Amino acid sequence: MNKIFQHLSMKSVAAVFLSCVSYVWIAYGIERSSFYLFFVLYATSFIAFLYLIFKGKENQNTLIFVAFGFRILLLFAIPNLSDDFYRFIWDGRMIWEGLNPYLVLPVNDTSLVGEGRLLYEGMGAMNGSHYTCYPPVNQFAFLIPAIFFSKNLLGATLVMRLLLILADLGTFIFGKKILNLLKLPSKYIFLYILNPFIILELTGNLHFEGLMIFFLAIAIYYLLKNKWLYSAVAFAVSVSVKLVPLLFVPIFIKKIGFWKTVGYGSLVILINLLFFLPFMSQDLYDNFMDSIHLYFQNFEFNASIYYIIREIGFQVKGYNIIHSVGKVTPILVIFAVAMFAFFRNNKNPKVLFESLLFSICIYYSLASIVHPWYVAIPLFLSVFTRYKFPLFWSFMIVLSYAAYQTSEYHENLYLVFLEYAVVYGVLLWELIGRKNDFPEISEV
Repeated sequence: MNKIFQHLSMKSVAAVFLSCVSYVWIAYGIERSSFYLFFVLYATSFIAFLYLIFKGKENQNTLIFVAFGFRILLLFAIPNLSDDFYRFIWDGRMIWEGLNPYLVLPVNDTSLVGEGRLLYEGMGAMNGSHYTCYPPVNQFAFLIPAIFFSKNLLGATLVMRLLLILADLGTFIFGKKILNLLKLPSKYIFLYILNPFIILELTGNLHFEGLMIFFLAIAIYYLLKNKWLYSAVAFAVSVSVKLVPLLFVPIFIKKIGFWKTVGYGSLVILINLLFFLPFMSQDLYDNFMDSIHLYFQNFEFNASIYYIIREIGFQVKGYNIIHSVGKVTPILVIFAVAMFAFFRNNKNPKVLFESLLFSICIYYSLASIVHPWYVAIPLFLSVFTRYKFPLFWSFMIVLSYAAYQTSEYHENLYLVFLEYAVVYGVLLWELIGRKNDFPEISEV
């Protein structure tokens, strides 16, 4: 222990201490409605993080101890910034009780699982009145807490949090391996693993983007090692946590060739179909797709370009054109991904990462919903590129929590504008106004 902390300067000790205070206060001492206090605490932890990364001289053993020490501080907290975890626990307990979570609505019978009424009230009527949209591997991850704690909310969140901490540890290991393959300083992985955004949104709020990114990191590592079968298996698991990585498959064409990419995609689909087999029923497909369709064509939150399109629609049509836009934007995203797939030299690993990064960012720029935890994917991918606008985004995205200051959800569009003005401004600066290099991070 002394060997770990002997490398810390007094300023670094202060940064770690302020971070600890901020994390504990956020996790145990505030409500989601206390936006201004939350923002001050988050800004404090973010400034401390930037100091440790760019100015501190700590070695990597010290930083990894600090990064996971911060996570341990959150172990016994019930998430207070997001209520999604209530649905996660519900789904896991449904499986534990031998029921299919894709076929039953929580609103219809809260007695089916332990603490059912508590979980339903926590997830809210909106969530509880729709079928689950989480893929099978995610469901299996939800099951693990139910095995240990089928009637104890705190115990279930503890197990879930440990799973996500282990996933982050795996991402750290494979992230360093990827950086070594790219001949980049391995310390860059701390831009992700030490980032307060990742610590609070994934470990704190129990969002499973952390598990998805872990398997995505494995998939990309083996892809760079030209072991595409291993890569495809890991990629399939990543997709079965969250569907978003499916967007990336065409980007691999120039890396492994057209026909291998066809085989890669086919294997990913086949494995995911096998994952669905334990849940298979006549209504599964309809319920699952209805939930996804409803999510992307009926809900709006923290969007950027979509809000501009929506405003134009109000001026021209006189009503919200979300349903029309929801049908067109997938076509635009597919077109953009195809452009990156066929017109960029993705054989070059650094170009490959840039294509992955911009593909997901174009998708999010056109989406009607951009929850804070979505930024975890572009932040992870940016570690391996010269682009650092997702780092700015990981700070600015917390402005979206201003929408929860009152019991009735209400977005502050001025703050949404500020968020994206900064993000797109930094992106523009990186595209046309700076040298093609990385920020200087001391490698100790």
